[in-house]
Amino acid sequence: MILKYIVFRRLILKILCKQIIFLPGVIDQAFSCIVFYRQSRTKSCALHVIYSCYLLSKMWGRMTMSGLQTRQLHRLARLYGVETSFLDYRGTRRRAAPESLLAALRALGAPLAKPEHLSGALRETLQRQWRRICEPVVVAWGGKNPCLELRLPGRAAAGPAGCKLELEDGRELRWSRRLERLPGLGPVLVEGEAYTVKGLALPRRLPEGYHRLTLDLPGSRQEILIISAPIQAHTSPGNAAEGAWGVFLPLYALRTGTDWGAGDLSGLQGLLQLVQSLGGSIAGTLPLLASYLDEPFAPSPYQPVSRLFWNEFYLDVTRSPEFGASPEARALFDDRAFQAELTSLKAAPLVDYKGGMKLKRRVLEACLRHLLADVSGSGRLAAFQRWAEENPGARDYARFRAAVEKQRALWPKWPERMQEGTLLGGDYHPEAEQYHLYVQWLAREQFQNLSTIARQRGPGLYLDFPLGVHGGGYDVWREQAIFVREASSGAPPDELFGGGQDWNFPPLHPERLREQGYRYYIACLRHHLRHAGILRLDHVMGLHHLYWIPAGLPATEGVYVRYRSEEFYAVLTLESRRSQSLIVGEDLGTVPGYVRRAMARHRIQRMYILPFETTGAAGRVLRPVPANALAALNTHDMPPFAAYWQSRRGKEERLTLPAYLYRRGLLETPTQKTGALLRGCLAHLAASRARVVLVNLEDLWLETEPQNIPGTVDQYPNWRRKARYTLEEISRMPEVLEALAELSRLRNRRVKVRPRRSLRITGKILQTGREGFNHHEH
Repeated sequence: MILKYIVFRRLILKILCKQIIFLPGVIDQAFSCIVFYRQSRTKSCALHVIYSCYLLSKMWGRMTMSGLQTRQLHRLARLYGVETSFLDYRGTRRRAAPESLLAALRALGAPLAKPEHLSGALRETLQRQWRRICEPVVVAWGGKNPCLELRLPGRAAAGPAGCKLELEDGRELRWSRRLERLPGLGPVLVEGEAYTVKGLALPRRLPEGYHRLTLDLPGSRQEILIISAPIQAHTSPGNAAEGAWGVFLPLYALRTGTDWGAGDLSGLQGLLQLVQSLGGSIAGTLPLLASYLDEPFAPSPYQPVSRLFWNEFYLDVTRSPEFGASPEARALFDDRAFQAELTSLKAAPLVDYKGGMKLKRRVLEACLRHLLADVSGSGRLAAFQRWAEENPGARDYARFRAAVEKQRALWPKWPERMQEGTLLGGDYHPEAEQYHLYVQWLAREQFQNLSTIARQRGPGLYLDFPLGVHGGGYDVWREQAIFVREASSGAPPDELFGGGQDWNFPPLHPERLREQGYRYYIACLRHHLRHAGILRLDHVMGLHHLYWIPAGLPATEGVYVRYRSEEFYAVLTLESRRSQSLIVGEDLGTVPGYVRRAMARHRIQRMYILPFETTGAAGRVLRPVPANALAALNTHDMPPFAAYWQSRRGKEERLTLPAYLYRRGLLETPTQKTGALLRGCLAHLAASRARVVLVNLEDLWLETEPQNIPGTVDQYPNWRRKARYTLEEISRMPEVLEALAELSRLRNRRVKVRPRRSLRITGKILQTGREGFNHHEH
């Protein structure tokens, strides 16, 4: 009997300790009380009764202590920016489990090995925060002089303060102030030490840019990054002042007559030129960043090896000058066996990343050998070498990729020296290093050529900026200080994913990112904005707070960690203005109101995706399209329009949406036919005030198969399905061309939409004179 209770007690302990990690003793003793109490009843043992009372009194003492620990835990969490609760998708407040809070705090670097250390950790954290004289980053909106808040210990609150401001353009300003003459508040007592808070204003209006302020104070020196940024991001969509529109298709899915089994940058250029010929100006696609396409293998565009380098899988090898000049490369390409493999890749319905990359690499390596031989003396080798010298980060990346290939393992499994970021000559093959350097050089050339053509007639390229990177990739290896490897990013449980989502990549550390002056984040943005007329930010809510799942816990037990959103927005608006690029934030799903208000203030475009904007009301079925928005029928994570509409069978929307579109003059008849509804919904978007309208190209031939099904791995071929038609076939399809031509006319206001009289809905019949529903699907 006792054995059964012990087993049962341990099982319950294991479950409950996920919620109350710092009270295992309390729970343990509670079950002991139950056991001894039952024994005392059956055996009338006075000793058991006495011992049960002792355990209960001890348990009560621990429960009293736990209340104090809870308060300390929550206070410490607030100091580290860890939210102790959040509103879920139902609007219900969910409290973070103590185990989750403790694990997140440890991941953030809190000195907290176990719950008993809470008091000490709280004291140490408060002291450390107050000993930091000034925040490492300060924002100056619109160039206005910011006032720096200085936290000075009593002994250093008087005396001279030397100030040196290094402007981004190289100019330098110097001045000094007497600390005792600065306005301030104080004293503030922190753990027995008195502090005075002083305000230091900068002496002049700042030009836009990243400026460095150095403060020399009595006994200390502090460096501060001043981000002088415009309040609003760039809003004009390229050279086209109004009516910007374009199409979207994942590049791997774009088939052409010359592809090697998947789309490439030449195909993207062809798609853009087709759109431009019809009056549009945008070609959009998924992230095109470097990925693991051999061993290891991770083809998801949202788990790139790096956000700083491109994926050579999308190179058009035949456009390399070395391909045309290299007899070896041409002979390899013309070989019968090579052509047979190429034909097989092109005929397959799914993209074969490994097979396609293997073929491309063989030819690219032949091109590289021709370049290094420098037989022609064209100057290409000198240009390549000069670029490599000017971009040491590219060589560092190339060595990393070469080391991964030699070790046949991700970097967390490397020897300790290599893990820590030091690579020596024997750690990689020089030929592999040169290959990865060469393909990045070619990618830079091909992207530059493409974006030059794209920007001539509007925004051009719509690129996607993923939220995270592969935990075993280059960025995390090189920037280990700013990534939190003890946690994973994800999303809490919602209506679709009851178990939450674990995206399996490490989040950025909020404070360490600030301490490095957002250097990494700025570099990643510039890598994209150099070519993108429009940049979509994946999961824009992550600028404010991000759902962390501490290692060892399920996705249901994550917590939200706050970031300095003002500083992120300052970087975004500044970089957007400099590149003249539009910034779009992916704000779908459960997004707090303050996020969208911040986006509106800084002119970060939101996303208007039609299925998310239905109201369920017959009078106004769709919410109005806001002006500062990118409007579309769906995203890459959603079913195509035809599949979405078919899933509405039996729903009231089958009646109300056609009636609404007909009443607004967007449908000739209030029909339920998929093709007609598609054109009506596109007209709704096109005739709106939306800054940009983007059309999923596959919707135009009523595709029903999605490109990606979130939450699946092996169950569905995510990121692999090719488009049903080639670009050449698409350019001759009347239904595609007519739909895009109508979209162009509406976007350029060459067609006026005239609303019709109201409709009366009775049962399942629309009373519209002699017109009615056609219930046959297209």
